[in-house]
Amino acid sequence: MLTQSLVGLKVVDFTQITAGPTCTMMLADLGADVVKIEAPAGELGRAFFPFVGGESVPFMSINQNKRSVCLNLKDPAHAEVARQLIAQADVVVESFRPEVMERLSLGYASMRALNPRLVYCSVTAYGQDGPWKDRPGVDGVVQAVSGLMSVTGDTGAAPCKVQVPVVDLVTGYWAAVAVLAAVQQRDREGHGQHIEVDMFSSALALQLSAFATYFADGVIPTRLGSAAPYAAPNEALRCADGWIMVAAYHPERWAALCAVIGRPELVSDARFVDSRSRVAHRGELIQVLEDAMRSRTKREWLQAFTAADIICGPINDYGEVVACGQFVQKQMGETVTHPTAGSLTMLRSPFASPGASAARTPAPLLGQHTREVLAEIGYASDAIDVLMAASVAHGVPV
Repeated sequence: MLTQSLVGLKVVDFTQITAGPTCTMMLADLGADVVKIEAPAGELGRAFFPFVGGESVPFMSINQNKRSVCLNLKDPAHAEVARQLIAQADVVVESFRPEVMERLSLGYASMRALNPRLVYCSVTAYGQDGPWKDRPGVDGVVQAVSGLMSVTGDTGAAPCKVQVPVVDLVTGYWAAVAVLAAVQQRDREGHGQHIEVDMFSSALALQLSAFATYFADGVIPTRLGSAAPYAAPNEALRCADGWIMVAAYHPERWAALCAVIGRPELVSDARFVDSRSRVAHRGELIQVLEDAMRSRTKREWLQAFTAADIICGPINDYGEVVACGQFVQKQMGETVTHPTAGSLTMLRSPFASPGASAARTPAPLLGQHTREVLAEIGYASDAIDVLMAASVAHGVPV
């Protein structure tokens, strides 16, 4: 099973909020032992609402299968604990601003001397160099500066971002891929390396074809709502009771669409004779299609289009998604029992086989595994008591 593929891989996680934790969640879901290092006040993601049983739901959604250790990295004794963990690790993932880990004496150069086989991944907003390297960055701002927000939303409307933190998530995915590639190279060549993944570059990677088109023709793209700039019809179309998403730009499917809506003559209309022409006359095309489609309901059109092998689908809200047959059949929701939040439904990891859970353990309580992990690396109980005194003073369970 994929969820057991990284068993034995030891990861020390110095990440917070979403991008870095997404990377380490993927590694944990694949079986890696991920030890999450948190300050006594907890990582910033624990403050995101809503809360259940005093625990952040967004935090719990991306920190399952990890163990939490509380350390004050500005305390030399606690920083030494971090170094001991790194000395025995395969991978470090950190998401501080550039040079923060160096100031804590936990940067790659010193850690490589301690552990030459270490794969060290830095996740930042804008990278380790360049004029923006010291800028803070969050998903929405990076959506803006990367151009993504300029092509999201309706024509003439106010700027609109993708509502889910898509840049954070894709950065985490890229980082996980980079870590696995570096581990493979380490196992082949015998030494680790420092890899860097940043949100800005990841946001650009989301727009590969769009930037390639811009480089080719020099035309700055604009907002098109639900439409694809490269083909038509490939957008939401209005029916009698709402919209459905339709992709019928291949010649055979375009002809089938024209037949189903009772307008077969559109196939030979010079304005719509091929996809390029339909894109050029998109406004007229949508008007003609919607005039025909307003006579029947979404359900009726979906049934008719599906029968004709036209690619289409309803525009579901979240309630409709979790009730749909595909979601239910694939068992994409799973119940996770958290020690304080109780029974929660979370999305099952795509890595898990249908019917199987990738959530071996729920997201950890703050500092839940401090004693356990320190004992594993050789600290005696009384030494742990001394090291954790500051954490206890902050009210952290250890």
